[in-house]
Amino acid sequence: MKGRIIQAVKIWFVIYPSITVFYLIFGKHLINIPVPLRTLILTLILVPWMMFVGIPVLNILIEKFQKSEKP
Repeated sequence: MKGRIIQAVKIWFVIYPSITVFYLIFGKHLINIPVPLRTLILTLILVPWMMFVGIPVLNILIEKFQKSEKP
């Protein structure tokens, strides 16, 4: 159970800022697009970003932090 909670927090740490930045950059351009299509565009971009960049980078950062804490 603890591992699932940690994984959920990691995903949240990646997805929240990613969605925020996405809407800051593209929000004005997407405002006139229907919500289902807007959601499709968002997920087509952010899911691969999360899986292949965001989560792996976060895991590397966590490993480096954990190694620096060990004596």
